[in-house]
Amino acid sequence: MEMKNIEKHITTLATLESNSSPLISCYLNLEKGKKGYQPYLTERIGSIQVSLNGLQQAQKEFKAALNKVENFLNKKILPEFKGIAIFSRGEPDPFFLPLQFRAPLPNSMTVDLTPNIYHLVELKDVYHRYVVLIATEESARILEVNLGEVTSKLWLKNRFKPQQIKSIWSKEHYQNHRHAQTNKFIKEKILILKGLMSTESYSHLILIGNPQMTSRIKKALPKQLSKKLIDSLAVSPKEKLDTIIEVTLNKFIEQEQQESLSAVELLKQHINTEGPAVIGTKACRTAIECGQADLLIISKELEDLNDKDELVKLAVQHKCKIETVSDSFTLMQYGGVGCLLRYCLPIQ
Repeated sequence: MEMKNIEKHITTLATLESNSSPLISCYLNLEKGKKGYQPYLTERIGSIQVSLNGLQQAQKEFKAALNKVENFLNKKILPEFKGIAIFSRGEPDPFFLPLQFRAPLPNSMTVDLTPNIYHLVELKDVYHRYVVLIATEESARILEVNLGEVTSKLWLKNRFKPQQIKSIWSKEHYQNHRHAQTNKFIKEKILILKGLMSTESYSHLILIGNPQMTSRIKKALPKQLSKKLIDSLAVSPKEKLDTIIEVTLNKFIEQEQQESLSAVELLKQHINTEGPAVIGTKACRTAIECGQADLLIISKELEDLNDKDELVKLAVQHKCKIETVSDSFTLMQYGGVGCLLRYCLPIQ
């Protein structure tokens, strides 16, 4: 799934109007198949049904929404996906949205009047999207990776064919010409990369190939692309695509975590110097609702899922960026949530 599509779905869910019917938000981890999620799902369904005892209308509406979920799980899951999110509501205003991903999701099932979108927001933030350049002297592949899935591939081939001319040139002449042609090919790759990453707003780049080639590309990158380069990895271009995605995705997630911790450090700096920042659920909620908040920083370890979901919904509705953070003692000291602000009010 492409990033623009998940962003569209998140906005739809965050702005979905509620009614009296219960809405199921069901997230499942598919890495171990049905046996991995079915025990959890059975236990949650039982608990929810107990909570609805005596509420005949709510029980009826929940059962109608649940039937849609179970029918989809029984018939429509594709084997290549690792996570699924299903949102379902019955009459009088039915709603059904199933989303499958190549990235894993945690097992979670909630019932409320509005969708729970936190896990979708976290998935988008952690996996996001990046570009991989797989380079040799003879060819190059440019991959666009969205949420752990390759959504676009571009092949480039070097028009220089050394095997056709090596036999009739001197070694020195051949090496000089080969070097010049490779430099030209590198410039062509970089030109395409520059256009792709600027028009599609990709903010991260990873190079793959032998160290000699990736080093030459790295040195030739213009400043705006150098800033987006996460790393160059000595992985054979002949590796299977799944292996390349796994390696680069792990590197990307490491970078995302580092950027998340950097955001916490900036939050801490602003709090210590009375800068444009607030901490705590109440203050963040107010800042977002007032349009002050530029970035919501929220801990994955924050235990209250309702608070997390409410804040990310508000952030989506008010077009405030969101950063999810794990393993930050500093952020948990602040109550697990903070906001970097566009400006401060006098009272703050």
